[in-house]
Amino acid sequence: MGSATLCTGVDVHFSIPHPSHTTKYPNLFSKSTKFSSNTFTIRCNSSSRSPPKPKPKPKPTSSDSEQTNHQNPSLSEQLKPLSKTILTRDHSGQTHLVSKPKSTWINPTKPKPSVLSLQRHKRHNYSYNPQIRDLKLFAKKINESESSDESEFLAVLEQIPHPPTRDNALLLLNSLKPWPKTYLFFNWIKTQNLFPMETIFYNVTMKSLRFGRQFQLIEELANEMISTGVELDNITYSTIITCAKRCNLFDKAVKWFERMYKTGLMPDEVTYSAILDVYAKLGKVEEVLSLYERGRASGWKPDPIAFAVLGKMFGEAGDYDGIRYVLQEMKSLGVQPNLVVYNTLLEAMGKAGKPGLARSLFEEMVGSGVIPDAKTLTALVKIYGKARWARDALELWERMRSNGWPMDFILYNTLLSMCADLGLEEEAEKLFEDMKKSEHCRPDSWSYTAMLNIYGSGGNVDRAMQLFDEMSELGVQINVMGCTCLSQCLGRARRIDDLVKVFEVSLERGVKPDDRLCGCLLSVVSFCEGAEDANKVLACLQQANPKLVAFVNLLEEKISFEALKEEFRGILTDTAVEARRPFCNCLIDICRNRSLHERAHELLYLGTLYGLYPGLHNRTADEWCLDVRSLSVGAAHTALEEWMGTLSKIVQREEALPEAFSANTGTGTHKFSQGLASAFASHVKKLAAPFTQSEEKAGCFVATREDLVSWVQSRILSPAAVV
Repeated sequence: MGSATLCTGVDVHFSIPHPSHTTKYPNLFSKSTKFSSNTFTIRCNSSSRSPPKPKPKPKPTSSDSEQTNHQNPSLSEQLKPLSKTILTRDHSGQTHLVSKPKSTWINPTKPKPSVLSLQRHKRHNYSYNPQIRDLKLFAKKINESESSDESEFLAVLEQIPHPPTRDNALLLLNSLKPWPKTYLFFNWIKTQNLFPMETIFYNVTMKSLRFGRQFQLIEELANEMISTGVELDNITYSTIITCAKRCNLFDKAVKWFERMYKTGLMPDEVTYSAILDVYAKLGKVEEVLSLYERGRASGWKPDPIAFAVLGKMFGEAGDYDGIRYVLQEMKSLGVQPNLVVYNTLLEAMGKAGKPGLARSLFEEMVGSGVIPDAKTLTALVKIYGKARWARDALELWERMRSNGWPMDFILYNTLLSMCADLGLEEEAEKLFEDMKKSEHCRPDSWSYTAMLNIYGSGGNVDRAMQLFDEMSELGVQINVMGCTCLSQCLGRARRIDDLVKVFEVSLERGVKPDDRLCGCLLSVVSFCEGAEDANKVLACLQQANPKLVAFVNLLEEKISFEALKEEFRGILTDTAVEARRPFCNCLIDICRNRSLHERAHELLYLGTLYGLYPGLHNRTADEWCLDVRSLSVGAAHTALEEWMGTLSKIVQREEALPEAFSANTGTGTHKFSQGLASAFASHVKKLAAPFTQSEEKAGCFVATREDLVSWVQSRILSPAAVV
C-alpha cells in the first residue's frame, strides 16, 4: 500500500517588534503597533490510511460510575471516533465541506447505535375538571393584575375559588402568563405541602421562565429537581437547553445536553435540532456534522429547521460546498424547503459571494409555490447590490410591485441604499415616491438619508436642500449620516453659508458629530478658495473637534518636525481607525491648497510611518509600483513627487533598477466617483515625468527603466528640479 501523506500546520507565534519601533521611532501609538508571526509546517508520512487506535482510558475507581460510563458514554466519547474518520480540518483552522461525509460503517450483526429518540416525549393527559371555568376566570384575574409584589400576590391567592388540589394547581399554573407570577405561584404551591411536586410542575414553570429568558432561575429549579430526586424528563432538558440557547449561554446548553446522555436519556428531535444550532453558533462545524451523521444513522429524518441550522452555519463561514451539501441532503431525503430554509440559504449564498446561485435558488423557491416575504427580498436585494447587479435588482422591484409581494421599511431602505451605491437617481426617486404613497411604509430618517446621499453624490444641490426643508416640515429627524452627505454636497458646490445653516440646525436637532462628519468638514476646508469660507467651515469644525482645528492652524506655524509628529500622533490616537487615513489625506490637501508643500511631504511621511498607507510602494524583481488608490488628489500628487525624487537619487547613485515602473490610480466604479486618473495625469504632465497611460489597464501609468534614466539625466542637465 502506498503511504498516506499527512500535512499539518503548526503555528508557533512569537512577537518580534518592528525595527522602527525599537530604534528610530519608539512607542508610536499602541493601536498601530505591528507584530509578525512565523508558521512552521510539519509533513509526516504514515504507512497506513487507518487512524491509529486510541489508547485505553484509565477506569474510574467507583464501580457504579464505571458501569454507568460503560453503558452510557458521554457525547464527546461517542462522537470522537466518528470525527476522526469523516472530518478533516484545513490549515486555516476552518472546516470546509468538500463532499458529503461518508456514512459510518455499522456491523449488521449488532443494533445501530442511537443518539436520539425518534418519538416525542408523551405529554400528560389532563383529566376533565368541572371547576375549570372558575379557575380560568381566577387565573385571568391574576394575569390582569398589574402588581407582581409577593405580598400582594399572596393576598390575591387567598381568594382562590376552590382548594388547590393537584389538578387545580396544575391548571392554574398552566394558565398564568407573566413569568414572575408563574414563579411565585409555583413557590407558593411548594410551601403548602398538599401533594408531592412532580416533574410536570417543574416543566410548566420552566417553560414560563423560558419566555422571560430567566435561565438562572431555570437552572436553579433543575438543580433542585436533582437534589430532591425529582425526575428530569426529555421536556425538562429540552426546555433548559432551548432557554440557554435563547440567552446565548451556549456553553450551558452543551453542559446540560452532555448530562442528558450521562443519565441514559435520549434527546428527542426538537432537543437534537436545538443542540445542532448551539454547536453551529459556537462555530463547531465538526461537532455539528458529527451530530447530524449520527442522527441520520439512527434513522432520524431532519426537519426543515435542522437544515436551516446547517445552511446558516455554512453561510457564516462562506462555505459554498457546505451549502450545496445541505441542498443535496434535502433533495435526497425528499424534504421540501420552507420559507425559513430558503431565507437562510439565500443569506448564506450572499455571504458566500454567489449572486448567480442565489438568483437560481430564488427562482426555484417561487417555482415551488413558496411566496417570498420581506426578509427574502431584502436578502436578495443586498446580494444584487453587493454584486452591483443593478438591472436584476430593479427587475426584482418591478416583480414585487406587480405580484403584490410584501415590502417593509427594511426592504424599502435596502433598495434605496442600493440605488445610492449604484448612483441610480431616477430609480431611487420612483421608489421614494412609492414609499410616500404607501400606508404602512412611509419614508423614515434612513429613507431620507439615502436620498440625501444620492443627491449629494450627484451634485444635485437644490434637490438636496428641498429634501432637507421637507424633513423639517414633516418632523423627520436628520441623523449624522444625512448631515454628512448634505454638507459634502454643499461644500463641493461652494455654498458655504447653506452648509453652516445645515450644520447648526442639525446640532439643534440633536445630531452629535462623529469622525466621519469631522472628516467631511475637513475635506471642505481643503478646497475652500478663500480664507473667509475656510474660517466659516473651521468654526463649525471647532464645535465638533477643537483639537483638530488647533492642528490645522498649527500647520502654518514654524515648528519642528518632532513637535509636528507628536501633535499628529495625538490627533490619530483620538480618531477612529477608519477615519485616520481620510484625516491625513485632507490635511495634506489643505497644505497643498495653502502652498505648504514641505509640510505636505512631512504629513505623507508620518502617515506612512503610522501605517495609514499600507501598500503605497510595492517592489518585485521586475517592477516597482506606486499605488495611490487610497489617497486623495493632493496626497497622490505629493506621493508622486516623493517617489520621483527617490527614483532620481537611485539613478544618480547608479543602483540596480527593475525593467518596469507603474503608478496605479484605480478607476471608480461608482457612477459619480471622479477618481484620480485625470488629476494624476495632469500632474505627471506638469512634472514631465516619463509615465504614459496604459492602453491595457485603465487607471495605470507605466514607464520603462530606459525612460526613467533618460528623464533623470535630462533633469540633471536642465535647471528644473523635481518639486
